Amino acid sequence: MADKVFIFDTTLRDGEQVPGCKLNTAEKVELALLLEALGVDIIEAGFPISSPGDFESVNQIAAIIKNATVCALTRSVEKDIEVAAAALKGASRPRIHTGIGTSDMHIKHKFNSTREAILERAVAATKFARRFTDDVEFYCEDAGRSDNAYLAQVVEAVIAAGATTVNIPDTTGYCLPHQYGDKIKYLIDHVSNVDKAVLSCHCHNDLGLATANSIAGAIAGARQIECTINGLGERAGNTSLEEVVMVLRQHADLGLYTNVNPKMLNSISQKVSDTMRMPVQPNKAIVGSNAFSHSSGIHQDGFLKNAQTYEIIAPEEVGAEGSKIILTARSGRSALAHRFHKLGYQFDRDDVDALYEEFLLVADRKKEVLEEDLHELAKAREVVS
Repeated sequence: MADKVFIFDTTLRDGEQVPGCKLNTAEKVELALLLEALGVDIIEAGFPISSPGDFESVNQIAAIIKNATVCALTRSVEKDIEVAAAALKGASRPRIHTGIGTSDMHIKHKFNSTREAILERAVAATKFARRFTDDVEFYCEDAGRSDNAYLAQVVEAVIAAGATTVNIPDTTGYCLPHQYGDKIKYLIDHVSNVDKAVLSCHCHNDLGLATANSIAGAIAGARQIECTINGLGERAGNTSLEEVVMVLRQHADLGLYTNVNPKMLNSISQKVSDTMRMPVQPNKAIVGSNAFSHSSGIHQDGFLKNAQTYEIIAPEEVGAEGSKIILTARSGRSALAHRFHKLGYQFDRDDVDALYEEFLLVADRKKEVLEEDLHELAKAREVVS
């Protein structure tokens, strides 16, 4: 198991924090069952103290999920932890996720506190959470901007207090990949009891680096990645589950793997998009509608000769419908011939050359040449012939 990367999905908690993406209990339960079928290891079901509705959602998910760990978020506050424990009461594999900010920015401006006091609160919260479950995860909020020496002190203390997973969040998406990887490596080298817990990556996407940072963390020795379907989450979003899963599959030389079934990625992406009323951008990696589309003539020609010239992932590998040849003014003759052939026309090279000139006139007027346009061009050519 040393090379397994545990996938901690927080679509139902951090993903739901996107404005307009609030889920009701029935929707949360439905998505939780899909996440379990997908193969995620931990489902963060919600923040029970935040509302009665969220408590009920966590409670129902805890009762129905059997294979994945069900996790509930808290602050380092005893009441939060008690409520989370109550919500998780029926869980087969419950986890309490508690924590506090560890950067000087958070300590001073958010808590008006000191490093010493924060350390005491962290240890106390961890010990209190251990009264309810043996599976306690501690998050060091804003670890990305935390002093490494102090962060190591906190990590060592919460592991000694009973934390079995320690989350190292780049809460503001500040780190560069090498900085985040170095931070994980620093903790592995300087925390004496680090072998008694799993280090976890929770990276935000404010600079578009969430996936890169999470992979850097895993390469450095973290063995849990916290992510969401479609990269949903606070502000610019979280690490995208589908991206980290496929990065690790594509780069098998890293020696890391997950238990996620990649063939479900497109279907669950669409389900989350529909349920949370949040469209997936067309050029989104892995699950975007254009992820396997080709419109440049140079690309189309190469793809038609060998798909691997421009596709490192086969669409069926991630449950996508298939590759698409999109005809635009940038397309070439090979793509046009291919599309005519798919429509049942048997044009020779001279026909295609003549059709191509007519095609360009249409393509210059339209963003995309559609099937009906091709039929019209073909019929006109057949009349001339």
